[in-house]
Amino acid sequence: MTYLDRYPEALMNTFGPPRLALVRGEGAHVWDESGREYVDLFGGIAVNALGHAHPALVEAVTTQLRTLGHVSNFFATGPQVELAERLLALAGGRDGRVFFSNSGTEANEAAFKLTRQTGRTHVVAAEGAFHGRTMGALALTHKAAYREPFEPLPGHVTWVPYGDAEALAAAVTDETAAVVLEPIQGEAGVVVPPDGYLAAARTITRDRGALLWVDEVQSGIGRTGEWFAHDSELAPDVITLAKGLGGGIPVGATVALGEAASLLGPGNHGTTFGGNPVACAAALAVLDTIEKEGLLDAVVARGARLSEVLLAADEVTDVSGRGLLLAAQLADETAAAVVQRGQERGWLLNNTGPDRLRFAPPLTITEADVAAFATAWPGIVADPGDA
Repeated sequence: MTYLDRYPEALMNTFGPPRLALVRGEGAHVWDESGREYVDLFGGIAVNALGHAHPALVEAVTTQLRTLGHVSNFFATGPQVELAERLLALAGGRDGRVFFSNSGTEANEAAFKLTRQTGRTHVVAAEGAFHGRTMGALALTHKAAYREPFEPLPGHVTWVPYGDAEALAAAVTDETAAVVLEPIQGEAGVVVPPDGYLAAARTITRDRGALLWVDEVQSGIGRTGEWFAHDSELAPDVITLAKGLGGGIPVGATVALGEAASLLGPGNHGTTFGGNPVACAAALAVLDTIEKEGLLDAVVARGARLSEVLLAADEVTDVSGRGLLLAAQLADETAAAVVQRGQERGWLLNNTGPDRLRFAPPLTITEADVAAFATAWPGIVADPGDA
């Protein structure tokens, strides 16, 4: 029996039937259990920043595991301290503190608890927001189908239209603990807010004494061609990170800056595996490689070319996003069929809705891979019935 045959007998049905059973990867390429090769254009949902089996990541994890694997948070380790220092430097060199966890939802869970330490409970989030599936993070996630089966959730959350600064200003009061926003909404289909929206959010929160929490779980760590998708001058109070930070090794980070850095104290929060030296060594290797290989500039160039490729198809009416976090808007509700045709032709694609495709390939994707996709794309996106 294949892994696909065995899967439903062993794993909970939380994701539905898997599309493939993958057994090996190299760069942006993966192979299934039958030996067929594919190019992955959504990178484990923006996780595989360096692709698969990048030598720097393999070396960092192997060396650290041979040296010191896990010691719990009763002790400090070099990779943990060094990674925290690096993230604070990337966040503008402001005074701050970092809490490490294992995923994006855990990073957001820690941030949510941090907001409660202000003495306020009201949080304003955006329509279309996705912040995770644990009970706290889920309470801030807008999609009713995700939330309603598990209600009652932690309450006092107000959702406002994403990108509407006036609605945001009206919702934030002197009782608001925090505003949480994605600088680019990923799960909603790579939605980019109007210019000045995040700056307006900073002004609104500062005027009301509320925290500005920027969820960079999907958009951070080079994904847009910058270290963060939010402007470096924004000065948020909290930044949450995960996904690409570990390049495939589970690690999340809650970066609290300024006065927010002291809101969580001993006993307020904890984790067994968060910040373990192997995960932190992996994250340091990701940061080092992005710098050494000039990947921020490469992301801008590859993203611009990929955007051109997508827009060249008559079936695509718009492309949104920045760098290598892009979405193609289709003229018709054919996204699921496009994903299936792509897989049949050796390209792994992701749809976030009936008429929208999301692209988040490895930051290391090559010019050759993008060129090959340019050749394949017209046949993938076109309806064979129109031929």
